[in-house]
Parts: sequence; C-alpha cells; structure tokens
Amino acid sequence: MDPKYNLTHFLPTTKKEMELRGWDRVDVVLFSGDAYIDHPSFGTAVIGRILERLGLQVAVVPQPNWRDDLRDFKKFGVPRMFFAITAGVMDSMINHYTANKRLRSNDAYTPEGRTDMRPDRALTVYSNILKELYPDIPLIIGGVEASLRRVSHYDYWSDSLHKTILTDTKADLLVYGMGELPITQIVREMQNGKAAAEIRDVPQTAFLTRKDNVPENLFKDEVRLFSHEECLEDKLKQAKNFRVVEEQSNLLHASRILQDVDDKTLVVNPPFPPMTEEEIDASFDLPYTRLPHPKYKNKQIAAYEMIKFSVNLHRGCFGGCAFCTISAHQGKFIASRSKKSILEEVKKITLMPDFKGYISDLGGPSANMYKMQGRDLSVCEKCKRPSCIYPGICPNLNTNHAPLLDIYRSVDNLPKVKKSFIGSGVRYDMLLHRGKDETVNKAAGEYTKELIANHVSGRLKVAPEHTSNRTLDVMRKPSFGQFYQFKNIFDAENKKNNLNQQLIPYFISSHPGCTEEDMAELAAITKNLNFKLEQVQDFTPSPMTLATEIYYTGYHPYSLEKVYTAKTPSQKESQRQFFFWYDKNNKKRLIAELKRLNRTDLIEKLYPTVK
Repeated sequence: MDPKYNLTHFLPTTKKEMELRGWDRVDVVLFSGDAYIDHPSFGTAVIGRILERLGLQVAVVPQPNWRDDLRDFKKFGVPRMFFAITAGVMDSMINHYTANKRLRSNDAYTPEGRTDMRPDRALTVYSNILKELYPDIPLIIGGVEASLRRVSHYDYWSDSLHKTILTDTKADLLVYGMGELPITQIVREMQNGKAAAEIRDVPQTAFLTRKDNVPENLFKDEVRLFSHEECLEDKLKQAKNFRVVEEQSNLLHASRILQDVDDKTLVVNPPFPPMTEEEIDASFDLPYTRLPHPKYKNKQIAAYEMIKFSVNLHRGCFGGCAFCTISAHQGKFIASRSKKSILEEVKKITLMPDFKGYISDLGGPSANMYKMQGRDLSVCEKCKRPSCIYPGICPNLNTNHAPLLDIYRSVDNLPKVKKSFIGSGVRYDMLLHRGKDETVNKAAGEYTKELIANHVSGRLKVAPEHTSNRTLDVMRKPSFGQFYQFKNIFDAENKKNNLNQQLIPYFISSHPGCTEEDMAELAAITKNLNFKLEQVQDFTPSPMTLATEIYYTGYHPYSLEKVYTAKTPSQKESQRQFFFWYDKNNKKRLIAELKRLNRTDLIEKLYPTVK
C-alpha cells in the first residue's frame, strides 16, 4: 500500500475500521459484488465518495458471504438512512458465464480471480437477505445489473422473459445509469424528511407501486408499455416495447415509462440531462486513493491492474451498437471532463510508487468521442436515433478531434510522463469521415497520424465486428470497406515511421442476422488480410440490447421483420469454428461444411492446396 494512505483514508469495511474513524453507527451501508477498489473506474467507490461528500457516514461491504450465518450483512447493524446494493461493474450472470453457459475460469473483479465470491443474480440474493433481516430499512439498488434489468427483459441464462428486477429484489428504489445525480437528490429528499417510499420524483429512478397509486407525472410526457403478461403471450409486443425503451433512453427530454406487472405498475422516471463538465469533474475529483483496500494486500485484482495507470476522459457513447449495453447504462450523450481535471488525475498517477512513466489508456467507452456533441442542440432535442453515426454520421454531429489531440499532447508534456497510449477501442469510421468543415477534417487526419505514430502500445484495438454488410446492418456498424481504408492508412503510417505495430480487429460470431455462410466469407476475407484472429467472441445476449431482443423475439424491433439467429449449440459452434480456419484440427470439418454450403470457391481461398 502507498505509505501516505492508511485505513481511515478508505471507507470502512469492518466495524473496527468504523471505530477508527470515531463512528458508532453509519448512515448508509453499501454492498457490492466486486472487491472494494477506491478508484473512479469502480461504481462502488464513486457512490461511496459521493455519499461521503454529502456529509454521510458510509460503510462498504465488498463481496459479502451469502452462504454462512450472514454476519457480513449484520456487521454494521441498522444504518440511519438506507442500504444500497450493486452487483458490481458487470451483470453477475455475464460475469459468471460464457456465451456457451459454461462457468468462467476467473473473475477480474475479485482478488486472485476467484469465481466463488459472488452469487448468481447477486443483486437479488443480497436484496432478499437484507429484506429478510431488516424489512423496514429502505433498500436502493443500482449499477449495471439494475440498469439492464429495469423493465421486462430476456434472460439468456434461464432462457425466459423476466419481470423488472424490482419484483425479485423488493427494493424501494432502483437507480439506473450513472448514479451520482440521482443518489444525490435521493439523499437530499431523505434529509428533508421524506421516506424512501415517498420519493417518486427523482429522475433516473424506477419503482413499483399499486396500479391505483401511480403518482402524478411531473415530467414531460408519459408512455405506457405492453404489460409483462402481454409480452409473455406475444413476443412481438416485447419487441415493440424495446424500441420505446431504447428511444426514450436516447432522448434529451424523455417521457416517463409505465409498465404493468402482476398487480402493480412499474414507473421508470426519465434520465437526468447529460452531466455538465462541472458535474462530471466533481465526481472524478473526489479524494480517491486510487488503490484496492489494504485488506487485499499482496493479492492481484486483474481489473485494477488493467486500469491502474489509465484515465477515463468521458462517459457515454453515441455508437448505438446493437450488441452493446453502454448506451442503455451511460446513454448516447457524451459527458466530458475538463482538461484541468484530466491533467490533475494524470499528475496523481505519476506520483504512484510503481509508475514507470507510461499512461496505459487515455480513453472512454469509445476512445475518440471526447467533447463531441451536436452543433445545434435544438436538433438533438428532437432526435431519438439510437446512434449518431449509423447508418451514417449525422451532419449535426461535431466530430472535431482537436480537443482530444490537445489532451494527448498536454499529457505527454507533463514532466514524469514518457508516453501515453490509447487502450480503448477507436471508432475509425469517424476518423475517415469528411464533412463540410475543413478544420474538422484536418483535425481528423492529424489525430489519425498522431494516434498511430505516438499512442499505440504495439497493438491498436478496433472493432469491425464482421465482414458481411447484412450482419453489420443489424449490428449498426459501418461497412467492412471502411476497415480496409483504415488498415491502409495504419500500414502506411507504420511504414513512414519505421514502426512494427499490429492492428487488432474484434469480431463476433452468431450475432443476429449472421449465417454460417457469412462466417465462412469472414474467414476467407480475414485470411486474405493475413489475420489469424484472436480477439473473437460468440454473441452473448445481454439484457436490454437490440441484438438480444432480436435473439429472443425473432423480430427486429424497428422494422418488425423476422431475423435469423443461430441459437443451438451446434449452430453457434458451426459459426465460431470459422474464426479458427488455420487450426489443422478444424480443416477437415470446415471443408465438409463448405461443400455442404456449396461454397467450394471458399475452400480454394482457405485451403488452396486442397483438390
């Protein structure tokens, strides 16, 4: 541990640590499925520090033992205000299981990668324990698992449609998205004497209420979804619901959403406006130690090691990719930090005892969206497109890379920084885009050259995801032709600068809209580009994504047309095997498969020596 920190610099995780601070009781007990890392990349730390800034005494219980006598749930007793729960940075089912529903071999958010430190459906398990032990104490749930399961949703692991997670957890309030603004307003209302059951007007929260007791709508408009029971009877209605939820999530001024479930009504209040620069700075500038809690001394936590020397520049992503949960949680509008806040964080990193001069990532959900928004926000106020860059880049979107270039150069000019890298994925379609503003076009070209020459740590991640235009359309991704263009630029810049860097493309198999033949063509195309693919994955249906709704319902929620999806293990394996055409163990099987598909032309491309 850094010698300048001691136990009282962290939020207490034991009664002894609470007493070291001179407290006899806490206001809030915050339970998390992740290890406690006091760093702005981890939601537990962020919410804990926000509550602390509001003057509350906060304790954290990371990865409580749910199997024993439940002492972890009792050790801080009854909080003055409420219990708060997050399953962690990931949905606990995605954290535990692969796309083939096999248990993962490690957990990046747990010391030494142990996989037994949180239960399946952690939010529900923790909530039920607390409601059993302390039925009268308010319970607030949040984080990714709560966000993605806030309305009726398909659950891949049980292969069924689930009700809002509020029905299983019996929580008083659900906070969705990034929680700083809603939790602040909730606390202020409670401090003003409101009971949790009376707090019904906070944006970015959801709650269940009796059908005859739905509070007056204080927001812009209201939209009612098909009930959970109707969706169970008719998958088309679930598909239609998804479009409404996604469009409302991407509006600057959204409507309140209602959905009947059992004998109650789910109320989902619209989100807060995107955080201002001052608001997001205030969150990142809190007094984090940037370290795992001392209880993990000498234990490795992979997720921490990955971000230890990295800096998050912004939140939100306007890519709108069909398989991605970022917009459902963070939204499509970009909230960017100030240059001052970013540089201050980098300076803190340079003071860490094991810092060697290299910033591993100056990034975000997508690396190159910093400071980008609509030129005319009145146009954005009317827009409900889930993506600002698909099917084409919106003419109102300011894609100026100059502010990001300034950040890179300013960071690299700091005394103790030798080099900064970009570890987050880059949207090359924005780098290739040329609009009417020549200043913006010039900045894109300059950024591309700067990125390739100075900010690649040997390998640059990009995500074409597929080669088939039909599949890419379902994914909401640009044509693979743009990857060719970017690769040519990447190779030319490498040659010009005498560099030997790799472009690492990510691809997905079994995505809705993708056929076995599409995968065979992907194999031939990527072989021709001299790629032996390593960054690949089988599509995993995550709650609240467009691709998952297509997978479950069979319909595209926007066109309502039927879309094919590989579902059975054999169908999925037939697609996935084409990633590994170069494995000699696959050769015989793939040749037989290509003959069955009547694609002997692809046999010649993959295995030219085969007659």
